Amino acid sequence: MRVLITGANGQLGRDLVAVLSTKHEVLATRRRSLLGDDDLPFPTLALDVTEPKEVQTTLHSFQPQVVINCAAYHRVDEIERDASQAFAVNALAVHRLALTCREVDAALVHISTDYVFDGAKRAPYVESDPPNPLSAYGASKLAGELLLRNTWHKHYIVRTCGLYGIAGASGKGGNFVNTMLRLAAEGKPIRVVNDQVCTPTFTHDLAQQIATLIETAAYGTYHITNDGACSWYEFACAIFELAGLKPTVQPISSAEYGAPARRPPYSVLQNAALQALGIDHMRHWREALAAYIALKHRQL
Repeated sequence: MRVLITGANGQLGRDLVAVLSTKHEVLATRRRSLLGDDDLPFPTLALDVTEPKEVQTTLHSFQPQVVINCAAYHRVDEIERDASQAFAVNALAVHRLALTCREVDAALVHISTDYVFDGAKRAPYVESDPPNPLSAYGASKLAGELLLRNTWHKHYIVRTCGLYGIAGASGKGGNFVNTMLRLAAEGKPIRVVNDQVCTPTFTHDLAQQIATLIETAAYGTYHITNDGACSWYEFACAIFELAGLKPTVQPISSAEYGAPARRPPYSVLQNAALQALGIDHMRHWREALAAYIALKHRQL
């Protein structure tokens, strides 16, 4: 199978390339080289998903059977002040990808987010629950979902949550786990919100699950996260426990933290559609985190 991956320089994109390259012909693409991107362990092709001609030329040339769209603009608080770039990348570019995938008859996998929900349910969200985003970022991702769903039936919309991977989070200064480890090393007091509950997800696990999903041709919307749930404060405490660290950690409220964009207070996703197919292989978040910490230690 020929698979094209956009945003391949990100933490999920890199894991997808590693997982899928063992079995499929993979074309990894990213925006033109940015400082710090030269450490990629695989070749990439420059592709800006907001440029329609580039998208059409690349897809028509490679003729993929599957396109996995990891390109995203996810600076959540900046987007609250100016959502134009978020909608260009997270919605309009998705529409263009969907149109071009339809032209070449390729399935499109689009990575979405738990932020499409408002958290009012206070129970794990299933794929059929109605979205109601609280932030401009969530609205831009939902717009991308709607445009894809109404443009091309060969699609997988994958909602996930709290991603962390060995490559770190490009454009965000590192993922949450790396940030916590860095703050602990600096010896500074750490404040983490305790009133937002979700399921942090290891990108390696997500990449393996996506690899399984695209073999099914069971198109539709899927929630894919590790199992279980925790607050961000509980997640931070688990990080330090597994890393053998004992920094000072203070739980605070979202109001005390004062982020410009509202986050859902409860955005745990249930992998109901995967379970219905009998292919839910996602382990508990603590087990995944332990594996990640072990990998980080081996890299030191």
